[in-house]
Amino acid sequence: MKKWGFLIFIVLVGYIVTQSPGWLQQKNELPIEIQNTRENPAGYTVSVTGNIQDQVHKGNLLLVNKQYPVHEEGVRSDIVYVADEDDLLRGYGIMDRKIMLSRLVAQEFQKMVEAAGEEGVRYFLMSSGYRDFEKQDELYQEMGSDYALPAGHSEHNLGLSLDVGSSLAAMNEAPEGDWLEKNAWKYGFILRYPKDKVRITGIQYEPWHFRYVGLPHSAIMHKNNLVLEEYLDMLKEKENISVEVEDETYHIRYYRATGDTTVYIPEHGETEISGDNMDGVIVTVKK
Repeated sequence: MKKWGFLIFIVLVGYIVTQSPGWLQQKNELPIEIQNTRENPAGYTVSVTGNIQDQVHKGNLLLVNKQYPVHEEGVRSDIVYVADEDDLLRGYGIMDRKIMLSRLVAQEFQKMVEAAGEEGVRYFLMSSGYRDFEKQDELYQEMGSDYALPAGHSEHNLGLSLDVGSSLAAMNEAPEGDWLEKNAWKYGFILRYPKDKVRITGIQYEPWHFRYVGLPHSAIMHKNNLVLEEYLDMLKEKENISVEVEDETYHIRYYRATGDTTVYIPEHGETEISGDNMDGVIVTVKK
């Protein structure tokens, strides 16, 4: 009877653990503090220069999909041919010398793969980067809607996304894919189309597709298991949050882009402004 009692206890413990994924996930969640959204924070000044609506379609947090296309101002202005930039082509190989990418994104990608190399993971290949609308249309016509997006509706049209492979195996089996899935957030990248979020993104699992959003956004998304769609919805709902990432404190404020919107900009500190490509603007301040 004692053996049976012990077995029943083990089964019950197993049931409780498997039925409580939220409790398990909370241990790794990044704590988010919701701030007062009605008052001007101390040390901030009101900025009314320009039209906030001009910011909606440019920045690192743009949502691009079948519903929300890339606008001309959203395409990165620092697009380069990666193979022509000796200072960017270290720590990985390229599948095509015509691959283009934002210089900023290429720099951050290089930092990331060099860090992976220090841990013995070093067989990265860049297979795709920025595509102009013409190239995207060719791909769409060739592959069809099941495997490609129409011109203007792909993240590759921004210059912020790249496809990463491994010379060892497919990315869902290679050490490079595993390392990136666990560590890319530290360098501002997210796995854009994970296998458990297909219903939300509308895109099948792509273990090779990584998107640059920058810190602290990549950390919040990774630690809280959010894709970009969910993250932008959260910002819109909470409006003003504070997080600590790698001993740095960030304040993030969401503004709906209307003509009479008041935007608060700090007198001191690093500030980044990005639209969401829908109807809002996100101001991120590193204190």
